[in-house]
Amino acid sequence: MKAIQLKEYGGPEVLKVIEKEKPVPAGHEVLIEVHAIGVNYADTARREGQYVVPTPLPFIPGAEVAGVVVATGEKASITPGTRVVTLIESGGYSEYVTADERGLIPLPEGLDFKLAAALPLQGLSAYHIIKTMGRLEKGESVLVHAAAGGVGTLAVQLAKLFGAGKVIATASTDEKLQLAKEMGADVLVNYTNEDWEKEVLEATGGKGVNVALEMAGGEIFNKTLKCLAAFGRLVIYGVASGEQSRFYPSSLMARNQSVIGFFLPQIMRKPELLQPSMKELMTYVAEGKLKLTIGEVHPLEDAARVHTLMQSRKTKGKVILEPTR
Repeated sequence: MKAIQLKEYGGPEVLKVIEKEKPVPAGHEVLIEVHAIGVNYADTARREGQYVVPTPLPFIPGAEVAGVVVATGEKASITPGTRVVTLIESGGYSEYVTADERGLIPLPEGLDFKLAAALPLQGLSAYHIIKTMGRLEKGESVLVHAAAGGVGTLAVQLAKLFGAGKVIATASTDEKLQLAKEMGADVLVNYTNEDWEKEVLEATGGKGVNVALEMAGGEIFNKTLKCLAAFGRLVIYGVASGEQSRFYPSSLMARNQSVIGFFLPQIMRKPELLQPSMKELMTYVAEGKLKLTIGEVHPLEDAARVHTLMQSRKTKGKVILEPTR
């Protein structure tokens, strides 16, 4: 089978197509024939050796896959032929993967593989960043950066579903801001403008936002902190710019503000958080309340090019890799 592997950290060029043996499921594992792979900024961080936890080499990226169960381990009870989506620690950039059946989510009838792959990682991230970590209350304001991206498009919609009074969306182009508006954003801000943080403050009457989602790092983080209201919560879930931020924790004291870190694998280790939220997300999709936006679909072999496009901010919506057979 084909897979995409890196043997050294670096730019997109370190991603290479390889041939390897198809994995064999054991115990509660199943073998999934992969039909769609979700691409995430975590994959680029893994490739660069900048992920939250160490990335062992050689490494096959990819945590989000949708496909069909084609074989099972001796302890697995799921029926071959079942259409599923799941999150795995690594190995998703492949034609076949093994996964524990206890983490599988059967797909509702009629839900396309590509749409299914657009939901778990980014949907769960947006859900728990806003609700669990951001503790959004009805009527509060929310700032969503990169609002045309995979997490961003879902975060804008979920913030509205959770009762946000005002959702302020930022993006780098008018086209991306239009997409955020279609998702339900109330205020649009182009963060390539030098003083974009002033526009955010103006939109909140000078009070600042109650919840902010931040994944860029560097100067974006510093300016976002200036946009935070008293008792506001800034949730960090990535460092897409590769630039770490420096700030003085004591600066939070004057206005009772919080800076909170978010890492999805910690949620995945708590079934009482993971399972109800995934069911809620699936319900929103089935009822048409949550729109999944597929921005681009590329062949698995084009993974390096896809990483280049993502890191050049030339993509919008969810980006999918698709094995070609």
